[in-house]
Amino acid sequence: MLRLSIKKYFSLVKFSHTVFALPFACIGFALAYAQTGAAFEWQTLVWMLSCMVFARNAAMSFNRYADRQFDARNRRTANREIPRGVITPQRALWFCVANAAFFVLAAGLLNRLCLYLSPVALLVIVGYSFTKRFTWGCHLVLGTSLAIAPTAAYIAVTGAMALPPVLFSAITLFWVSGFDILYALPDEAFDRQEKLFSIPARFGRRGAMLFSGVLHIIAAILVAFTGWALHAGIFYFTGATLFCGLLLYQHLIVKPSDLSRLNAAFATTNGIASLLFGVFAIADFLC
Repeated sequence: MLRLSIKKYFSLVKFSHTVFALPFACIGFALAYAQTGAAFEWQTLVWMLSCMVFARNAAMSFNRYADRQFDARNRRTANREIPRGVITPQRALWFCVANAAFFVLAAGLLNRLCLYLSPVALLVIVGYSFTKRFTWGCHLVLGTSLAIAPTAAYIAVTGAMALPPVLFSAITLFWVSGFDILYALPDEAFDRQEKLFSIPARFGRRGAMLFSGVLHIIAAILVAFTGWALHAGIFYFTGATLFCGLLLYQHLIVKPSDLSRLNAAFATTNGIASLLFGVFAIADFLC
């Protein structure tokens, strides 16, 4: 029974999608050790990963709670846990509150700066859920919420800010914002009907795909620039090439007239891109 309950909540927050931001958090974590020469501590890794999981659980469960009425009216999302009655809105909200509390606790166990910044991070990742009500820039806010990960992981180790992890945060921002625009393409008509804001609803399918492409070009440029700025080696640039190649691939398989391969572009391609880039970048920093 407990296993089924856990499975329901994992489904609620799409736990498998943690793969998008987690490799970038690990990049920030590894970069901190590579640049400072600090002694590795397992507890720091555990609390950093805990922060990632708790923060994402809080953000996704609140998003499902805040959007429950829209989800119920949208055929694409009507099968989610709250519209189906699998999880009540109240339980989803309490799940969010519990994860937010655990996130702040885990941040405090890392260092003082992480603790002080944890409410700011929560404001961004939870506040994203309301942005579709008033701005088509909501995709960029989502990108920002995931872009916190590399810099936050760096701070978890060092207790201080620095420019290099911010560069990886910028890559995450443009990459995630770009693929979130693609993910929103099927909801173009629904968003207009419900007076919700999104780039597909504002600019149409072709305009949205162009917008997404521009953001991914910026992400690719930043990937190359960051490698140059950090004097990275062959491992980094191998991962960078694979990452950029997969960005291009998803734009080749998703067309304005055919969204049948959208799920492959969104979940599979971006998940693989993030994992490959993370593995190669970390190998480069630590070798």
